[in-house]
Amino acid sequence: MPRVLLLEDDEREADVIVNHVRRYAEETGTPLPVRWSRSPMEVQDISAACDVCLMDIDMPGMSGMEAATLLRTYDEATPIVFVTNLAQYAVRGYEVDAVGFMVKPVSYGAFKMRMEKALRVLERNRPATLAVRSRGTSRLLRLEDVVYVESRGHDVVFHLSDGGEATERATLQSTMGRLSDTAFVRVSKGVIVNAAHVRSYRGSQIRMDDGTELGFGRTMRAQAAAEISEYFGGAR
Repeated sequence: MPRVLLLEDDEREADVIVNHVRRYAEETGTPLPVRWSRSPMEVQDISAACDVCLMDIDMPGMSGMEAATLLRTYDEATPIVFVTNLAQYAVRGYEVDAVGFMVKPVSYGAFKMRMEKALRVLERNRPATLAVRSRGTSRLLRLEDVVYVESRGHDVVFHLSDGGEATERATLQSTMGRLSDTAFVRVSKGVIVNAAHVRSYRGSQIRMDDGTELGFGRTMRAQAAAEISEYFGGAR
């Protein structure tokens, strides 16, 4: 459920845009809770407060451009759409990778177009995840946090970058099927590695960035090493 933050000091303009958000949510069936603040200074952490930020450029205290520049020092992903009275100022949005701008008074058509783009960017930037079910409880793992997966009896164990584990009753073959078109490579009958976490490999040995040493399966070595090399070469 994407959360929308509107930073706008003019109450009448804010009412228009909030109503546009609600209309869009109703038309598309997309829940879009919206929060309105008069200034970025009222929001302690913009990235924690929203998934999409609609930001007026001309605000007292801290301008929208200043707030966006600050946001980009620690958050490169949150989609920003600027709202402005003067279109020529909005070109500076490229400096902070804004997805677009809307000129006041904001029509519903202009709003809809920018919101659709912002939501596409949000979806594209969303970390890939995998739902793991263990003992009746589901857990959502970020694939970038999985270092490697190993078969253990009738289970598969996901080894995570923070040193934790997640266990699921499954086969390694079925798990590999769920990880197709990702950076994961099956290196032996009992192990799948995340190529993004491979520090080095030589001969039959693979060293992961958490210090774990794993081995290639004899019959899988050539194909697995080629896939890891392809990843290192930036082909994925």
